[in-house]
Amino acid sequence: MAVILFFSLFAGMGQDKAEAAAALNINADGAILVDAESGKVLYEKNADTVMGIASMTKMMTEYLLLDAIKHGKVKWDQEYNVSDLVYKISQDRALSNVPLRQDGTYKIRELYEAMVIYSANAATIAIAETIAGSETNFVKMMNEKAKKLGLKDYKFVNSSGLNNAEYRGMHPEGSGETDENVMSPRAVASLAFHLVNEYPEVLKTASIPKKTFREGTSDAINMINWNWMLPSLDYGYKGVDGLKTGTTDFAGYCFTGTASRDGKRFITVVQNAKDASGKGDYKARFDETKKMFDYAFANTTKETIVPKHYQVKGHKTIPVIKGKNDQVKVYTKSAINMVIENGEKENYKPVLVLDKNKINKKGELTAPIKKGDKVGYLTIEPKNSDKVNFLTEEGKSKLQVDVIAAQDVEKANWFVLMMRGIGGFFGDVWGGISSTVKGWF
Repeated sequence: MAVILFFSLFAGMGQDKAEAAAALNINADGAILVDAESGKVLYEKNADTVMGIASMTKMMTEYLLLDAIKHGKVKWDQEYNVSDLVYKISQDRALSNVPLRQDGTYKIRELYEAMVIYSANAATIAIAETIAGSETNFVKMMNEKAKKLGLKDYKFVNSSGLNNAEYRGMHPEGSGETDENVMSPRAVASLAFHLVNEYPEVLKTASIPKKTFREGTSDAINMINWNWMLPSLDYGYKGVDGLKTGTTDFAGYCFTGTASRDGKRFITVVQNAKDASGKGDYKARFDETKKMFDYAFANTTKETIVPKHYQVKGHKTIPVIKGKNDQVKVYTKSAINMVIENGEKENYKPVLVLDKNKINKKGELTAPIKKGDKVGYLTIEPKNSDKVNFLTEEGKSKLQVDVIAAQDVEKANWFVLMMRGIGGFFGDVWGGISSTVKGWF
């Protein structure tokens, strides 16, 4: 078994954090606030309740496109020929769209920009067709990828986030005529977490406030980003550079936001946001998001929880057998840094785990040992798991660092090992004799 050695640095958790988070009182059916680096949850409301997501769906389409680009399955300058479905959807200006010509060809990059900046629905379907051959096949990919990413509480029925009724009978096979995509706030945040950490380049496009589609042609359309929290737009907020809005009658006003300042990045989700009177409102999703960003930036700090070359008190060395030295000094290879809420540092305990494949039953390492050899790892865990949780295991694993040997320990030569063996033998014999003699008197 692995040798697990617990030790505490602090004691107890203050009440300020819990009270401050509770005071947020987010006016939405569901909401969540997380640290974008570790996925640590800072606030949640109905986070596991399944709700409509509308065009926040497009984050999955973005993820799958960027993944296809990365693996060479799709190229940015690849051209797309407009299908009948995409043409018909693109002509509906009641939806968010850039009209596409039925006989036109469009590069994947311009369709991607229309999707990310302007939430263009037909452009999104075009990307789905490019990747999977049909939107029906693409929906299967969406659900499979969600499962692979470890998401829970989700169902994708199309690539765009529209209600299937908007497809007028041409919706993906296997879904209902009025079906709509659904996810829980936690699942939406998990998707955003994977997107911004695995493909951070998405933010370069998501942060563009305005751009002209097909600039310089008769088809030119000015696209204003629907994320009005971008700094230069109506509800601008310092540091916001993404991510995706969504609105349908079923889902209400939704928004997945992300903002970065002072070395900290946060991800927020609100679903069916409402104003103070309880009415669904376009601006409310930004107002409620602002509350969470204000809380996160004002009430958290990024701190070093465990420094580089940290040595565990009482375990600064590990016993060694067959070596010139009988101990080896060990320490952490690097530091553990984490965004924590004010007063929360006391809520963490470092945990040392030695590699069970490198130690014997007595907890000893075997020489030779090279400086820098990994002997285990150090992580930190909350003392109260009910008050601190993470979106994903991947995020939690970032709070783990290698523990390494701080020095070489050469293997002892045969003569030294032999003499140690002889000494041990006679020591055992003498110990046995002593015990026997004591038994006579």
